[in-house]
Amino acid sequence: MTTGTTDEVEPPPTGEQPDPEPSERPRLTFRRAVTAVIAVLLVAVPAGYLVLSGFQSRDSGKDKEQVASATSLVWEWPSKVTRRIYEVPIPSRSTYVAYFETNSWQKSSLYTQFRTSPEKLDAFLAAHGSGREELTEGSAVSHGQADVVGWDLRRSGTEFLGTTVRNPGNRPDLRITVDLSRPERPQVYVVSTAEF
Repeated sequence: MTTGTTDEVEPPPTGEQPDPEPSERPRLTFRRAVTAVIAVLLVAVPAGYLVLSGFQSRDSGKDKEQVASATSLVWEWPSKVTRRIYEVPIPSRSTYVAYFETNSWQKSSLYTQFRTSPEKLDAFLAAHGSGREELTEGSAVSHGQADVVGWDLRRSGTEFLGTTVRNPGNRPDLRITVDLSRPERPQVYVVSTAEF
């Protein structure tokens, strides 16, 4: 009995794939390239964010350290949070803005100065339930407070007017002094003190 021979294709060894047809090679190459790009992005993007946030955190820490180690006025605006805590809403478009903050277990103070317009001075005083009619001759900021930041609020030839705003509870008290030597651009000095 004779058996007929057939040409059978031998299956590939286990674990190996047959070579793709020539028409499928570009599609396979494209798919591999897309997979590689996605893999790179999945690794690179989070790593980039980590590096960026590290630099931002370091810069933020330096800023906070600079403010904390300040021993005199810092010539910039205090943060919005600081202004809110001490209830010192510096009017917009104010110039020559500077501040200094002191902290202890029993009390904290924010020393602030700025130059503004007469209208915005009135609005600032009104925000504290006061007005120009409440201002009395002389500085409301004490000698000791003025010395902390080097303010000279008793120099002759300068028209200083002041008022003290006492707030109930844990809200800060404010000592406000206004220099009206230049009536069109009054200079305001504020010491806001919160006691615990």
